Amino acid sequence: MMKRRIIILAGWLVVWQLVSIWVGNNILMVGPLETLEALLIKMITADFWKTVGCSLLRIAAGFFTGAFVGLIIAALSARFPILEDIFTPVLTLMKAIPVASFVVLLLIWWHSNVLATAITFFIVLPQIYVSTLEGLRNTDGKLLEMANVFRISGWNRFFYIYRPALKPFLDSSIRIAAGMSWKSGVAAEVIGTPDFSIGESLYMSKIYLDTAGVLAWTVVIILASLLFEKLVLALWSAFTNWEPVCLGNGIRKTDACMQEIAVRVENLSKAYGGQKVISQMNAEYKAGETYYFRTPSGSGKTTYFRLLAGLEKPDLGRISGNLQRTSMVFQEDRLCEEYDAVKNVELVTGDREAARKQLLCLLDESDIQKPCRELSGGMKRRVALVRAYAADSDIILLDEPFTGLDSRTREHVSKYMEEHQIGRTVFIATHI
Repeated sequence: MMKRRIIILAGWLVVWQLVSIWVGNNILMVGPLETLEALLIKMITADFWKTVGCSLLRIAAGFFTGAFVGLIIAALSARFPILEDIFTPVLTLMKAIPVASFVVLLLIWWHSNVLATAITFFIVLPQIYVSTLEGLRNTDGKLLEMANVFRISGWNRFFYIYRPALKPFLDSSIRIAAGMSWKSGVAAEVIGTPDFSIGESLYMSKIYLDTAGVLAWTVVIILASLLFEKLVLALWSAFTNWEPVCLGNGIRKTDACMQEIAVRVENLSKAYGGQKVISQMNAEYKAGETYYFRTPSGSGKTTYFRLLAGLEKPDLGRISGNLQRTSMVFQEDRLCEEYDAVKNVELVTGDREAARKQLLCLLDESDIQKPCRELSGGMKRRVALVRAYAADSDIILLDEPFTGLDSRTREHVSKYMEEHQIGRTVFIATHI
């Protein structure tokens, strides 16, 4: 494939050279050899590299500033919808106005030296804003609920929940923005002609009818654009693949001093769409005990656990007790599938080595190093269980914890749960 592309490219260069010879006018047409000669002459001068470097700095400043601001205002818009209503008309206008109009207006308002940076900024900002906002809206809400229950830090949420959700949306927009920013930035330089800029050099070549110079600078623009795009994509790839140390709440090691009654439920009621799921429920649960809920499916066990975890608000009544520190196994595993089992537990504990030791109680070494998407359903369930028991919590809520486990594994898991309860109150909803 590569050999064929080289042959095709060489063929077109030969055609270009033959057309140049046929035209026989260096102002109307020069061939690739004359263009290469002009380029080499420029490259041996210090001014050439200073010109390329200055253009790169202007355009890179606009690109990275636009990307950063786009990320920030998209995050604010996702958090506060009123801000989206405020920003949307402005960003829509920015996308609709032609680049030439932007250039002329900014040239009137600002100095030509910042024109390329400003144009690049206005080109990149809407692209990154739209993609970031869409990615935030498509972040898995179930993972965010899990993060709320386990009190996962904002640092961990950004890198291990939001970042994977943003990646597919930003991959293409960053690539497009990188290419467009260089082309629009040079176009702005052609009009503003700041000192030591590719645009100025291109414009001066045109003034002096230096066709070879125009084509030589065009080659520089193409190569610089490709290199800039590859650099930006390499930085983006490095950022998305980076796994920083997690900030956690520590791992459970010893019994905590707790009140005799861990949880008290008084006149609790909850309904959905007018249908009551829980009605005037009263209960007390002692600290350090295990409570099983074996009522039939659809009787409200999951709703009850969500109320205890603070994910739902009761219609009537109140829940009190040691609920500030709760861990949970949901009906779904709710793992960060892109990362290995150790990272999923480390997200909660902040201690990678301790997380690894806990996981080895239920899984093999080779399994805990795989991305969770590659694990079987039973393996994922065990990771979710270890995460709940490793967390520094007073209450553990287990909603169908044995789903996907065979009888032998279930016995192993039950033994692990008993050994690692460590004075905590455990609620288990199960059909078994």
